[in-house]
Amino acid sequence: MNTLIWFVILYWVISVGIGLYAARYVNNSKDYAVAGRSLPMYVVTATVFATWFGSETVLGISSTFVKEGLKGVVADPFGSSLCLIFVGLFFARPLYRMNLLTIGDYYRNKFGRTAEILVTLCIVVSYLGWVAAQIKALGLVFSVVSGGYISNDVGMMIGAGSVLIYTLMGGMWSVAITDFLQMIIIVVGMLYIGWEVSGMVGGAGVVIEHAANAGKLEFWPQPTAKESLWFFAAWITMMLGSIPQQDVFQRVASSKNEKIAGNASVLGGALYFCFAFIPMFLAYSATLIDPKMVESLIDKDSQLILPTLIMTKVPMLAQVMFFGALLSAIKSCASATLLAPSVTFSENILKPFFPKQSDKQFLFMMRAVVLVFTAIITLFAMNTASSIYKMVENAYKVTLVAAFVPLAFGLYWKRATTQGGLASIVLGIVSWVSMEIAAPEGLWPPQLVGVLMSMTGMILGSLLPQFIRKKTHV
Repeated sequence: MNTLIWFVILYWVISVGIGLYAARYVNNSKDYAVAGRSLPMYVVTATVFATWFGSETVLGISSTFVKEGLKGVVADPFGSSLCLIFVGLFFARPLYRMNLLTIGDYYRNKFGRTAEILVTLCIVVSYLGWVAAQIKALGLVFSVVSGGYISNDVGMMIGAGSVLIYTLMGGMWSVAITDFLQMIIIVVGMLYIGWEVSGMVGGAGVVIEHAANAGKLEFWPQPTAKESLWFFAAWITMMLGSIPQQDVFQRVASSKNEKIAGNASVLGGALYFCFAFIPMFLAYSATLIDPKMVESLIDKDSQLILPTLIMTKVPMLAQVMFFGALLSAIKSCASATLLAPSVTFSENILKPFFPKQSDKQFLFMMRAVVLVFTAIITLFAMNTASSIYKMVENAYKVTLVAAFVPLAFGLYWKRATTQGGLASIVLGIVSWVSMEIAAPEGLWPPQLVGVLMSMTGMILGSLLPQFIRKKTHV
């Protein structure tokens, strides 16, 4: 136990030090927000992969798979990996050419200031669940590796504070460089622990066969209207709702050129999809290695199944490799998701109120917002009981209903107008919220109704007589 704790401390100090070192490259707001649009292919690929391979991948997806099988993880990794691939194929290049600082800038240029404010607020709110999930996971890890000596709440504060240090100072440069290191640790650690656990159960084939016999590999829903609609809604929530997100845009905009922006997103999504299955394999292996432990935790706190297996059943080296990979996954995701909403809130909400500020003052503003956002998120994480997987999945509903349709139609439908964009945003949000209140578990999933109404608003609002006329071309 002592060895593992000291490893965690050493790793934490080194990674924070690297992040602080990267801050030397930050000379202006563009460096802070998008790393000066100068990152090479291997770094962008690494930061795409590492940002998405977070706590929900290691702890959330794995525990959900043990309980519900593949049908339970349609949103992530199936939807999330397709999101990155779609971004690379259809969105990265046109957005890169626009030379924007944030995704909110796109909505301002295309649909006007009101659309910019509405979408930016939706994007910022959507990060509450995602970042809070990473902070909760940090608290869980510190509690587990310390044998309960560090409480979850104290662990959350320690984790959030240490990630804040280098994100606050180095912005996207620190995030990108630490992500590159952390991707290496994630890949090596996951492969090693997968090999170690596979040997304990008699090979991967044994685990796969057992899962198939238990019905865990059944993917498609029952052929009923409700099951099919909810399955489809879960899939598109992350597949489409994640596309208009600032963290995805930052990786696109940080690339050295548009070719790298597109290719790195596709490659990062493919790598994410492949490696996301390793935690599922590890967690399900626990049902063969220690079925009593799984039975005791499955309903109490299934997120503890995988770390408990590692702490009690594998050698110290495997523990070090696993928690190294887990910490890397959480830190890379946490730093990116602290930076993204802070930058877009500063650029698209606060900056217009201070038109005469210098770039140095704007850089200070972004750092101040990062600090405030971290404090808010930590308090939110400490006072919510939702599972990591659900917190991440629910985070994208608001951007699905409010931001995806205006982005996609604005890029690919020449007749999209400011009036259509505003109608899309408002109808999407109002219909989604109304359904969440009136029929949250009815036949039609609220977020599916929201995105359909968003499309209706875009089409009708653009084709009907225009009462709101503003700039409609980027």
